[in-house]
Amino acid sequence: MQYSPLGSSGVNVSRVCLGSMTWGMQNTQSDADEQIAYALAQGVNFIDTAEMYAVPPSPDTYGKTEQIIGNWLSRNQQKRDKIVLATKIAGNGLAWVRDGGNITRQTVIEAVDESLKRLQTDYIDLYQLHWPNRSTPHFGRQWPGTLKFTDVNTQEHQAGMLDILEGLNDCVKAGKIKHCGLSDDTPWGISQFLSLAKEHNLPRMVSIQNEFSLAHAKDWPYLIEQCVHEDIAYLPWSPLAAGLLTGKYLNGARPEGSRWTFMQRNGIFRDTPNAEQATKQYVELAHANNITPAQLALAWCNQVDGVTSSIIGATSIAQLKEDIDAFNITLSDDVLTSIDVIFRNNPMPY
Repeated sequence: MQYSPLGSSGVNVSRVCLGSMTWGMQNTQSDADEQIAYALAQGVNFIDTAEMYAVPPSPDTYGKTEQIIGNWLSRNQQKRDKIVLATKIAGNGLAWVRDGGNITRQTVIEAVDESLKRLQTDYIDLYQLHWPNRSTPHFGRQWPGTLKFTDVNTQEHQAGMLDILEGLNDCVKAGKIKHCGLSDDTPWGISQFLSLAKEHNLPRMVSIQNEFSLAHAKDWPYLIEQCVHEDIAYLPWSPLAAGLLTGKYLNGARPEGSRWTFMQRNGIFRDTPNAEQATKQYVELAHANNITPAQLALAWCNQVDGVTSSIIGATSIAQLKEDIDAFNITLSDDVLTSIDVIFRNNPMPY
């Protein structure tokens, strides 16, 4: 396993981050225990979760994933300091989470305390804002025309960001969180948080996790270039495009128990003719090079300059093994050239 710096935090994290959003919905406590044990044995030291999980988000699934991780931690306290544990505060728009309101200084403090209880730990290594107050739930689901940036009150947004940073600072000073990060945000969001933190001597954002894959690479080059030069760790989530890039949904297939069978929102925006066409070509390229389509997509993501650690999730131990093995694969220049051709012929298929 290889490791990379988590931005300016001084912490090194594995190139594989174990995602957890299926734990409590598609996966049981025993499944999660098995996945954590296997991942740690492979050198993974980075686990990501969120107060909103499991998914799909609902009042019934809220907090379940943190509880599952907390149950594991309660039985494995001797391993706590070997793990970089990340979680996230839900943004606005979920009626069952703080009445759907914005993230504020006070809600940060409250949410951290609740996450600590569920996780059964004294501290969180990386505490992230799941999505910004100015988007619901995040910009990746918006289209030009649905948001009007010229209509917003910039000073109001900046005041809200400063309020959040002060809440994070309260938690850092109390020893409840060590580092802070963003999720589903933009270059402007990154810049504002960095500027406000520097001006007011408040915690600096050390990371951002955004959706990034062969099928959804909007962050290249603009946001990723900023991350590199600002020493912000870039953490892709959904590097398999919610399973699309494995090829298992080709030709309208919906394997029993797969995410697209119960999360229709994935099918709505990912199930497009262009996505189908691109995926078929990636699948053929993977098979021609004796690797699985999932491994092709993950190995590519891992080799993108500026990527710190890719967040992977699996519903079976077999999938997890396949995915982690991908990070031992170095794609040749010929394969990367072939990927580039497919990518350019099918830009942003969803």
